[in-house]
Amino acid sequence: MLLCGRSGAGAVMATTAVIAGLPRLAPARGRRRRCTVAAAMGASGLEEGKGKTATVRSKASGDALEVCRVVNGMWQVSGASWGRAAPAAAVDAMLAYADGGLATFDMADIYGPAEDLYGMFINKVRRERPPEMLEEVRGLTKWVPPPVKMTRSFVEENINRSRKRMDVAALDMLQFHWWDYANPGYLDALKHITDLKEEGKIKTVALTNFDTERLQIILENGIPIVSNQVQHSIVDMRPQKKMAELCELTGVKLITYGTVMGGLLSEKFLDTNINIPFAGPPLNTPSLQKYKRMIDAWGGWSLFQALLQTLKKVSLKHGIPISTVAVRYILNQTSVAGSMVGVRLGLSEHIRDTNAILSLLLDEEDMGSITEASQRGRNLMEVIGDCGDEYRA
Repeated sequence: MLLCGRSGAGAVMATTAVIAGLPRLAPARGRRRRCTVAAAMGASGLEEGKGKTATVRSKASGDALEVCRVVNGMWQVSGASWGRAAPAAAVDAMLAYADGGLATFDMADIYGPAEDLYGMFINKVRRERPPEMLEEVRGLTKWVPPPVKMTRSFVEENINRSRKRMDVAALDMLQFHWWDYANPGYLDALKHITDLKEEGKIKTVALTNFDTERLQIILENGIPIVSNQVQHSIVDMRPQKKMAELCELTGVKLITYGTVMGGLLSEKFLDTNINIPFAGPPLNTPSLQKYKRMIDAWGGWSLFQALLQTLKKVSLKHGIPISTVAVRYILNQTSVAGSMVGVRLGLSEHIRDTNAILSLLLDEEDMGSITEASQRGRNLMEVIGDCGDEYRA
């Protein structure tokens, strides 16, 4: 998830080198407990619908990282719109999530104090928890560079800044974002990032909000990508239209955000009409406002209410909230290794509901009814474009 403005620039890197055996992707055809290292799921990195962890892995380099299938998203510390807690309270909340078996955290250089909070948290783990917990914790961060030339020194300076803020020798995962595809400097940046990985400053290289075409170009240039973080929900099924096919061919996994649409996929918005002033819950966060626009593009509020009704039936069947069903449905999709759930650190917590996602098994009837309700809306691939295109319109 990103919450900032545009940027982009850099030098050109040739895109003609092709990984041996990497097939060209055909045009889209419109196809419709505790998270511990000990819970590894085998060489494939992921058994769909099973386990509490998944391993994202580069076929090219063998780089791998095990993550919890539900990731704690820290974008909400980036602004006052979601509320603010004292740093100590936020760090204590992070520790509570880790104690509850949810030890993978996602952040970015642009998410306000997120990386600093992680640094405080990891030090508290080192001091107050057994060494085994330190082995379970994962910190996934992003780098969203400004429009300057992607030199080795510039890239290294920014990576070192994140390492210092997070207080780690090596970043578990560096997820790279780029605003302007017309500027091929992203390839220069990723080459330098890969060199820094080889030097031990980064464990795994990943992307965020890249489309299918650029992901293939990046892989053809020999960059050892393990995952691409993209927007994916029952309303926004774009990653399954084209991106998932390339992921299946190459082994790249998806980490999803926007999966509960900022909270819109919940009982709070069931049987409401927010089109009438003061008739429904306020859309008082940037996430709620953003995903309401996605609903409008998909089919509108009435159709969304029908989707919520379907989800409610499934949730009542299993005795869990709508949001739990919504995340589990996306975790069951092709190539999805993990889904993010936002955390309002020090302000509220949903550890029990989040853990319920990992134990929930949706049967064929559940999956079929949700798919049918999802497909009543527009194909957002045709309305918006591929993954990440909403940031580049």
